[in-house]
Amino acid sequence: MDDVIEYLLAGDPAIRWQVMRDLTDAAPEAVAAERRRTLTEGWGARLLGEQGADGLWDGGTYRPGWVDDERPFFDAWTATHFSLQSLREYGVEPGAPAVRHAIDRVASSARWEYNGESYFTGEVEPCINGIALAVGAYFERDASAILTTVLATQHGDGGWNCWSDDPAAPSSMHSTICALEGLWAWHAATGGTDAATAARRAGEEYLLERRLLWRRTDGALIDPRMTMISVPTRWFYDVLRALDYLRVARPERDPRCADAIDLLRGKRLANGLFPSENDHQGATLFDMEREREGFPSRWATLRALRVLRWWDAA
Repeated sequence: MDDVIEYLLAGDPAIRWQVMRDLTDAAPEAVAAERRRTLTEGWGARLLGEQGADGLWDGGTYRPGWVDDERPFFDAWTATHFSLQSLREYGVEPGAPAVRHAIDRVASSARWEYNGESYFTGEVEPCINGIALAVGAYFERDASAILTTVLATQHGDGGWNCWSDDPAAPSSMHSTICALEGLWAWHAATGGTDAATAARRAGEEYLLERRLLWRRTDGALIDPRMTMISVPTRWFYDVLRALDYLRVARPERDPRCADAIDLLRGKRLANGLFPSENDHQGATLFDMEREREGFPSRWATLRALRVLRWWDAA
C-alpha cells in the first residue's frame, strides 16, 4: 500500500471512509461500514456527544451562549451552525437514528440570533445561509426558505457578498463559495430548479473568470491568504476549497483552473502529504488530532489528492 494512503487510513474514521471512497475505490460495503464508525468513534461521535440538552451546541446557534454582545466579538466555532457544518464534513450518516434525533432537536430549538427564525428558515447573510442550506440538504430537511433567500441575494456579477445589500456591489469569494456549496448540495439532494442551477452556474463563472485566485482587471492575486490551505475552512475561501467544489460541480475540468491546480500541486511536501497552512483562530469544542497549522494534515491531504486525482484523470 502507498505510504501516504496507509498514513491517511490510520486517521479518524471521518478521514478513513472518504479515503476509501475517493482514493482507493474500495467496495461500497466496506466504505459504508467505515462510515458508520463516525457515529461511535472519533470526531463525529465526539461532536454528536457535545450537543446540549437544549438541542444546541455550546448554548447558541451562530454565536455560543457565553458571548456578550456588548463586548467585541471574535470568531468562535463552538455553536450549532459550525458544529453542523463539521458533522456534514465528517460524513455522519444523516439517516442514522442518533443523527436524526440530533437534527430534530436542532429543528425544534435552534433560532438565529439575528432574526429569531428557526435554523432551517435561515437568516440574511449568504455566507451563513450557504452553509445552512448545505446542512439542510445533507440532513434531509426542508431548507427551501434558505434557498429563496440565497437566490434573492445574488449580485449582478454572479457572486454573493455578506456585507452589502446593493446587488451592483462587488461580490466576495468567501460568501460566494459558501453559497455555491449550498446550491450544489441542494441540487444533489433534490434535483434543484432551473433558477437555482442558473444562479449556481453564474456563481461558478464568477470564480472561474478570476481563475479562482486572481483579479480580472490586472491579474493580481486577490488575497495571499486564499492560496493557503485551511483545516477546517469554516466560512473562509481558499484554493483547495474552490477546487474541491469544482471537482464535483464541474467534473468536466475547466481549463481556467489550471493555474490553481499548479499552485496546489506545488504545496505537496517531500513525504507526499499536504500541510495545513491557515488556522482560523477561535474557540473550538475540541482539537482534531494532528490537524495543526504548519504541519502535515490528513484532512488537507485527502482533499488535495482527490482534487489531483480528478484533474489528472485521463
